[in-house]
Amino acid sequence: MTLQPILPGWLLLPVVAAALVFLGWRILSERRHPGGRTRIRSALLVLLLLAAALRPGIPGGSAHAATSDLNVFFVVDTTSSMVAVDYGNAAPRLDGVRQDVMAIAGELPGARFSVITFDTEAHVRMPLTTDTTALETITAILQPQVTAFAKGSSITAARKVLADRLAAAKDSHPDRPRLVFYFGDGEQTSGKGPEPIKMDGGMVAGGAVLGYGTAAGGRMKENTGLESDGDARYIQDSTGGAPGDAVSVIDEDRLREIAVQLEVPYVHRSAGDALPAMMQQARPGALERAADDGTLGGRMEFYWFFAAGAFALGLAAMMGIIRQLRDLRPAPRPQRKEADSQAKETVR
Repeated sequence: MTLQPILPGWLLLPVVAAALVFLGWRILSERRHPGGRTRIRSALLVLLLLAAALRPGIPGGSAHAATSDLNVFFVVDTTSSMVAVDYGNAAPRLDGVRQDVMAIAGELPGARFSVITFDTEAHVRMPLTTDTTALETITAILQPQVTAFAKGSSITAARKVLADRLAAAKDSHPDRPRLVFYFGDGEQTSGKGPEPIKMDGGMVAGGAVLGYGTAAGGRMKENTGLESDGDARYIQDSTGGAPGDAVSVIDEDRLREIAVQLEVPYVHRSAGDALPAMMQQARPGALERAADDGTLGGRMEFYWFFAAGAFALGLAAMMGIIRQLRDLRPAPRPQRKEADSQAKETVR
């Protein structure tokens, strides 16, 4: 038997324990009290409601596969290399990322989306939400790190933030598959190799690593953080002696390593690439098994048994209250003539 509580365990379990202690105390101390049975029934009603809130069940049955049951995490590389102009007709790589994020969201209606970006550090730009308007806004304003602040970055800089967000999503809704879509070019500019981004088993149900860029590479314009960046100069590379325009080249080997660690497919993205083929590869394992008949492996829920018991006790208590209200009749008021005669007798 498994539990899928509607509230976090750390909050619900102490309440259940307290209810059990209270019920035991009532039974021991008030077995012979005239009102003890009513009090015990009230305590049992609370206990049944708490048991229903734990949502006990066993694996079995089936459930309809719906995209509204998905938690989707977009992990976006916003380092300077993501504005290299080798996407489509000399467009920045981030343009491709923006298009693909919204296209994926369109393929998963009703899902909950979160955006995590990383450069030198990782940040949650948008927590899980079904608000696609907010997602569109966040995606539209994605900008690379200000060039002056760039000090080298790792392609797995988002590993801890992603792990924390996945764990929180699993704790709150363990029955919802979690998809991870990683957008980047694989360029490691940190002085040391990337740390593994592998997640705990079962944490990632599907998704994909999407790669942007070309083997020939592209130049990158500086991001000064000002609105006049349209006239910004290209980032310079002085490592070869004479300074020249720096060129960023995609590193697909590193992107494939990330895909292996996350246990999702790697897909290179170019302008005009169709999305359905990529989404077919990125289909989460649970939904892939459901593709043939439209169902997912489900579980048999028992919360209704406890809820029905609580309803029966609550109904009985309500009927008792109604009977008590009907028995509360106002005392008869003396008629006016009798009151007047009594007053005259008093005067005499």
